[in-house]
Amino acid sequence: MPKSTKYTAKTPDHEGRIDYSAQDDAVWCDLVAQQQPRVAKFAARPFLEGQKKLNLPMDRVPQCVDLTESLLPLTGWRVAPVPALIGFSQFFKMLSERTFPAASFIRDREDFDYIEEPDIFHEIYGHSPLLADARFAEFSQAIGETGLRCGAGDYAWLIRLYWFTVEFGLIREGDAIKVLGSGLASSPGELQYSVEDQTAVRKPFDVIDILRTPYRIDINQPVYFVLNDVQQLLNACKRDLLQDIKTAQALGLHAPSFPQKKMAG
Repeated sequence: MPKSTKYTAKTPDHEGRIDYSAQDDAVWCDLVAQQQPRVAKFAARPFLEGQKKLNLPMDRVPQCVDLTESLLPLTGWRVAPVPALIGFSQFFKMLSERTFPAASFIRDREDFDYIEEPDIFHEIYGHSPLLADARFAEFSQAIGETGLRCGAGDYAWLIRLYWFTVEFGLIREGDAIKVLGSGLASSPGELQYSVEDQTAVRKPFDVIDILRTPYRIDINQPVYFVLNDVQQLLNACKRDLLQDIKTAQALGLHAPSFPQKKMAG
């Protein structure tokens, strides 16, 4: 996650609603129009079924309070607007309480095809369909609860399990590999790349392997992990993840399969 952002959080009113501009709504509308045909082709069934359950508006930025009203009877989750960037400790705490933190701003036109920090399009279009599925809602809560028991030095290890599943996970459906993760579902380019590009490495889902795999947020992932079925994810959240983190730390990180960022100066 980037350490700074040019964007400013929008403040909800007393009813929890945000006054998005006509330009904001137009960006949302155009993003959905661009992305939905790709999602229909490449996304996994749980994601598509979640979309149907929520029936998000296509012509305007959704309100978190309305999304919460839809999610509560389905999985008991809420969505709450937060500043553009929050720390791991707050993130894990909110997940443990079945509250998803959603950045309240939407990207500018100049960042239409790629934005490094998460905006409300990524948060709501990308994440909320899986939060409408009790299985993925359970997994997200388990990650949050584990984060509350972690030391700060363990956060970067634990978040990899979330990154390579909820954000950038793939899953098998018959003979096909489909997109599961929200980071992929909300990305115009990486969505198709993740399942079709022959240079991408697609590895079997393995918790220890995932915990040892470094990533960068500003490039297409060179490595993805593929679930055979959703039960694998549920089994993962029943493991002793704190012990798994210790095991991964003892083994050490895999060598990065991507170039290192150049430092300014």
